[in-house]
Amino acid sequence: MVGVLEFLGDQPLILLGLLIALGSAAGRLGIGGVSLGPVAVLFVAIALTALGTTYDVTLEVPELLGSMGLALFAFATGILAGPSFFTTLRSAWQVVLAVAGILILAAGAGAVVGRSLGLNSEAIAGAFAGAVNNTPALAAAGGTPQATVGYATAYLYGVVAMLFVTGLAVSRGERDRDTPAEITDLTVRVEGDSSVSVADLRHRYGDRLTFSRVAPNAHTPPEPVLEDTRVGPGDLVTVVGPREEVEACCRELGHASSHDLTRDRSSLDFRRITISDPRLAGRRVGDLDRDLGRRFDAGITRVRRGDVDFVATPDLMLQLGDRVRVVAPPETIGEVSRVLGDSSRGLTDVNPVALGVGFALGLGLGQVAVPVPGFGSVMVGAAAGTLLVGLVMGRLGRVGRVATTLPHTAASVMVELGLLVFLAYAGTRAGSQIITAFTDGEVLNLLVTGAVVTTTVGIGVYTVMRWGFKVGRIRLAGIVAGSHTQPALLAFANARTGHDPRVALGYALVYPAAMVVKIILAQLLVVL
Repeated sequence: MVGVLEFLGDQPLILLGLLIALGSAAGRLGIGGVSLGPVAVLFVAIALTALGTTYDVTLEVPELLGSMGLALFAFATGILAGPSFFTTLRSAWQVVLAVAGILILAAGAGAVVGRSLGLNSEAIAGAFAGAVNNTPALAAAGGTPQATVGYATAYLYGVVAMLFVTGLAVSRGERDRDTPAEITDLTVRVEGDSSVSVADLRHRYGDRLTFSRVAPNAHTPPEPVLEDTRVGPGDLVTVVGPREEVEACCRELGHASSHDLTRDRSSLDFRRITISDPRLAGRRVGDLDRDLGRRFDAGITRVRRGDVDFVATPDLMLQLGDRVRVVAPPETIGEVSRVLGDSSRGLTDVNPVALGVGFALGLGLGQVAVPVPGFGSVMVGAAAGTLLVGLVMGRLGRVGRVATTLPHTAASVMVELGLLVFLAYAGTRAGSQIITAFTDGEVLNLLVTGAVVTTTVGIGVYTVMRWGFKVGRIRLAGIVAGSHTQPALLAFANARTGHDPRVALGYALVYPAAMVVKIILAQLLVVL
């Protein structure tokens, strides 16, 4: 045993691979239908490192690898959340302030309990950092031996308790108010006495609907719907969009027809085509739609990103790897495929220019010190810096001729890879301190203090977000993970929801503010 541990201690890359393999295998084991997923890597790393400590063998994944994994995870998470983040932030800034208030309350509760148990300021600050699983907060607290022991003692409960809260958020009921609506299509027979512009109908329904085919009657082959198309009495038109809006439009125009225009593929065909030409990344559907309509009498009706279908609204920004549903004449649909690329490479092209530039800018931003009155300055940090840059690049999509985003599939792979590396690193850091923490005389007091902090954050965020802000369960899981700034929780939520994009959106919404608030609070706890 000692020989094996010493070998792993001398070969950190082999140790990293072993931890990822064993942790991932353990994460697939289900108990009562629930499995830990990638977060099991963290617990395997803690256990194996603690075992090495008992034999005086140091097992550690290099800090450089851990930092790279965390930065990769944060940047890719920002890329995934960027297209929706700023829109959501404008309507949900109150959520960010609420999370900050809950963290302040938790720090105050921890200070009161810690003082009553006789702990000094450094130990309390360390317990707070461990309870909220935030290593930069430990550094802000000075990283002294007392703070480090407090951090290690509270860390494990901080992970386990918040895993429970995240699982509770994901599993509460089947209904979710922000679940994307099912996309459907319906052939409508127009009634009434006058014609109406398709452009006006789109505007009337907030661009949530699109129209793919039109025909004057059931015996005439359908034609593509163009920008200036009008529909009048007796016309058949195919409406595409969320079911409720499609049904409302049907009631407004006339009634559902027994004749389905989509079944007639003699004059118009449809095909799912992958966006793989880098020149199209970051372009709006409306711009591309006009170009395809002018050149090929073709139109885009739906966009599939990951496992989610979207209506092809004019303002929707396309990403490499998106699979668009195109309606076009059979003789031109092949040309449309060549224009869009239609290569599986579009799913996995990492766009190395955007990745390299974003990584460098994010790490550089992480070195910026932000002055905070009364506390000196606070470093943005590599994780927050790369996340912020990823959010901006994901939102921009394109700067001039350069695409700033990554394919959804490639970004998702980067999130998981970065998480696995970081979790292995974090586990070896915590595991090496666990034995010391549990043999220290103050371990029980530190555990209680940390538990108060973690429980306050968990119950506070869950309660306020669910009942106060009425946040849907999927996004709530992401907000819980983001408020704790714990990648393991994001991995767990992603595993439970099949990488639903709302998880990453909730995480990115509160993560930057939570990171900064925790660092400031740790410094404040030291000086109190």
